[in-house]
Amino acid sequence: MSIWQFAEALCGLKPKIAKTWLAGPLLLKVNPLHFYYLQASKNTWLVMVILNQVRKGVLPSLQCGYGARAGFSHQTPVRLAPNGPFLHVSDEIKAAVHSKKPVVALETTIYTHGFPYPENTALASHLESIVRLNGGVPATIGVLNGVARVGLSPEEIIELASSAGKPDTRKVSRRDLGYICGLGFMQRKLNGGTTVAGTMILAHLAGIKVFATGGLGGVHRGAESSMDISADLTELGRTPVAVISSGCKSFLDIPRTLEYLETQGVGVGTFADGREGKVEFPAFWTRESGIPSPTIIEDEQSAAAMIAAQESLSLSSGLVFANPVPSQHSIPKTQMDAILAQAILDAEKSGCTGSNNTPFILARIRDLTGGQSVRANRALIDANVVRGTKVAVELSRLEKDIERADGTRSIFGSCSVPGVRHMVGNRPTNAQGALTEAVKDTEPQADIFVAGSLAVDLSCSFIPDKQDSATSPQPQTSNPARISQEIGGVGQNIATAIHYVRSSVQFCSVIGDDNAGQIAKEELRAKGLSVSALIQKPSARTAQYVAVNDAYNNLVLAMADMTIMEGYKPEIEKVWGPQLARCKPKWLVLDANWDPHSLRQWIKIGKDMGIKTAFEPVSVAKAKRLFASRSHDSTWLGVLPDHAVSLATPNNLELASMHAAAREAELFEREDWWQLVDAMGLPSSGSREKLISITNNDLVDKGIPQQSIQLLPFIPTILTKLGAKGVLMTQMLRPGDDRLSSPAHARYVLSHADPSHPSIGGIYMRLFPPAEKVQAAEVTSVNGAGDTFLGIIIAGLARDRPKTLIDLIQIAQKGSVMSLKSKEAVSPKIRELRGQL
Repeated sequence: MSIWQFAEALCGLKPKIAKTWLAGPLLLKVNPLHFYYLQASKNTWLVMVILNQVRKGVLPSLQCGYGARAGFSHQTPVRLAPNGPFLHVSDEIKAAVHSKKPVVALETTIYTHGFPYPENTALASHLESIVRLNGGVPATIGVLNGVARVGLSPEEIIELASSAGKPDTRKVSRRDLGYICGLGFMQRKLNGGTTVAGTMILAHLAGIKVFATGGLGGVHRGAESSMDISADLTELGRTPVAVISSGCKSFLDIPRTLEYLETQGVGVGTFADGREGKVEFPAFWTRESGIPSPTIIEDEQSAAAMIAAQESLSLSSGLVFANPVPSQHSIPKTQMDAILAQAILDAEKSGCTGSNNTPFILARIRDLTGGQSVRANRALIDANVVRGTKVAVELSRLEKDIERADGTRSIFGSCSVPGVRHMVGNRPTNAQGALTEAVKDTEPQADIFVAGSLAVDLSCSFIPDKQDSATSPQPQTSNPARISQEIGGVGQNIATAIHYVRSSVQFCSVIGDDNAGQIAKEELRAKGLSVSALIQKPSARTAQYVAVNDAYNNLVLAMADMTIMEGYKPEIEKVWGPQLARCKPKWLVLDANWDPHSLRQWIKIGKDMGIKTAFEPVSVAKAKRLFASRSHDSTWLGVLPDHAVSLATPNNLELASMHAAAREAELFEREDWWQLVDAMGLPSSGSREKLISITNNDLVDKGIPQQSIQLLPFIPTILTKLGAKGVLMTQMLRPGDDRLSSPAHARYVLSHADPSHPSIGGIYMRLFPPAEKVQAAEVTSVNGAGDTFLGIIIAGLARDRPKTLIDLIQIAQKGSVMSLKSKEAVSPKIRELRGQL
């Protein structure tokens, strides 16, 4: 690439103009891993032009190494779009690193050279699940078909793991990366599991700072003559990644290993793990090695602070955080010493040296311990991944705290310019590099106030075996799956959808004083949503939702832990009433995750303040909460025009549940309900034929139109979501509504009320076909399609000059399709619908 092409690409300058404007020596090199180095001498102004383009958000963030003559300090450059023929970083990992989510690197030699297939795939899925369940994003790293990959998908992990034991499957360290990726470029596609060193390199290229593994390589006994020193140690001396492990294996020379790490400038510490006083560096299978740890780490926050300090000081070496094997699985040191001595002696007698030495000794240790070493190995791997994820979570939190303290986001990371602490953009960017709205935690005036659940969502999508025709997971056993995590919750999804289509919204919920709650809060801030109405409940777990989907991403089973909302029964008026009054919203949106008492309080406050209320039923079980049982007073739920809820968006099952609950509460026996039903103008002979002509036989046979009509006195607008069959709109028209006399709407007017009635003009019913027939293979997530629908509807209704509900339903259906096809519960693509509202 010439300098002129570079200028054209980055600055938008045409080559002819660039050649006129740009003079002097400026060299651009592009290596196979797509790093960009910029050396500037006299033309430092060009660098500033480029930096200005970055600050404006025109260009993606980059780090540059500047020549000394330009007066800039030289720093290690950061990658720009590293994906290419040699390296591929998954979209999930790129987005997570950009938004400072806690990402944890995982190696793959344990799968290719440690455990047999398919046991290794089960272990891989297990370890990734541990990361996600502890609030992190797993980045499994390996080489597949000659391409180094960061963030292997479940299918890719299975493909790599199935090559375990094959002669062409290699262990990939620093020296092997060029070989295996180069051959891949030449169409000789080999697979490889990355070692500690190989994983560190690729993790660093992707911007990952924390790596959890089993154990480190080290200095072998007799290395003074054999020079057998693991490449892991030299890599730690030159690659800034923090490695959480259980030390190095006991048969290595631990004192010399620590000495070598010190020479390489590698910080080494051991987690106290509940111990006081002297703490020894662990020896893999045993918690003690007889060697004092160079430093002691009390907790994950301390480890995270060390990583942040290391990066801020521009130190290029890594860190070793030793995490001892759980005590219940630790083999006593005296026992382990005897076993090691025997295993080493047997290796010497057998002549096993070099690369054959370690596998032989490990096999002998396994035999001599009767398999206890294998069990300890599994336990320490799990413990290290848990610890590593907690460190990553604390680091993510710390970095965001530092960023907020600075008041802005650095777009250049560790690239420093003398006299300037950070090169910064004027506004933050999202995962795709697009500008995002500034985040404020103040209480803004909002057109919409959403009160509902905020949860950590885990979506588990079944991945069938290539040789198996099954499309659904099998019960009572483990199933291969693609597991993803994001913040969710019905209320949060609705608020996000409203925010994406540019309506002002205030979101209110309850979160726990835990890692999940903190992560959720930071994610909301990253989206541009205010968190001022969030209540953090001490000693409580943030809500969690787990969805199990089939191979086509249809929901098979879901489990929801909403205890924090159901068990939290505040006086809503005192806690959130003042905020609601200050926001002065046009709409209050409630989801049914609130307990019945809290839900009733919310509805009453909204009604008293003259705010229209929309209700999202959430599930069959929770849909009933809107209607009190016979043991409670239900008179507070008035009928039109004294109704408390203006709109509801159930699916057909939730509608049936709401109808059953209202019947059980004897709401259909109330005099005011009968008076309104009589005034609707429905023929005494029945309306079946008319209902069929408006909808269809199937819906009428299931009673869906009839149920919605009977609920209209309490909820004048009901939009029933029918999935692939579309949306059924049932609405009580007020007197004077244009549709009552419009020929275009005549077929949808089910009845005309008595013209003298002050509140009712008639009933309008219309079945909207789906916006698009979505094929099963196109569905990525079903978690937020319905929430997206309601969010767009309310955003449209809250406009100063709202479109008709008929127009909004069709726009909202488009948004639902976008979310169905998106990895996110609410697709960011719905921003494209802003102009239509």
